[in-house]
Amino acid sequence: MIKQVVKIGGSLFPDYAINLVEKLKNTNSLIILGGGEFANLIRKYDEIEKFSAEVTHFTAIDCMDIIAKLVNDKVSSTKLVFSIDDAKKVANNGFTPIFVVSDFLMKEDPFECSWDVTSDSIAAYVAHLLNANLLIVTNVNGIYTREPSEKGSRFISVIEAKNLLTFEESSIDLMLPSLLIEFGTNCCIVNGKYPERVLSLIDDNIDDYNFDYTRITGD
Repeated sequence: MIKQVVKIGGSLFPDYAINLVEKLKNTNSLIILGGGEFANLIRKYDEIEKFSAEVTHFTAIDCMDIIAKLVNDKVSSTKLVFSIDDAKKVANNGFTPIFVVSDFLMKEDPFECSWDVTSDSIAAYVAHLLNANLLIVTNVNGIYTREPSEKGSRFISVIEAKNLLTFEESSIDLMLPSLLIEFGTNCCIVNGKYPERVLSLIDDNIDDYNFDYTRITGD
């Protein structure tokens, strides 16, 4: 059974991402990796060349596939999967599935082609299909009122998804709040540099929440 989808931001690749994936063994998790610096390069070139929205959307998703394959190569407890059915079978066989999402998304086509849609929204969609919890794992503690390094920035521990609709920039993509509202679900944003924090949020036997993380409520 897959209990949660854990989206690991590309900003944590390689070392933090690989370390976290190793520690997610036997946690009933499905893992989705962000596109990281590879996708950022496409965004940079798109600002200059103005490629079509469809091409930039799917090449950025290809970057997610690249990082998924690289992480999988370093972790013995994982297997790459290419569909929801694959993920369930791999999980039932005792491995942690890492979702290579490009073919799945080409067939499903659930999103408009836009930079507003990144691996966060893709993970939310997959979690919805699996009726699983969603964790967004990134390189900051959660959501702040402004960039964490800016003077006057305040950490937000709980926020309704509808209130995030007015945020122009945060540690999640712009489409995610709308999807949480549509699906009537919640998610947590947590810092993946500290694997014990991620494990605390997904292990029913651990109740140590003495750390900062953000809970987004969409229900």
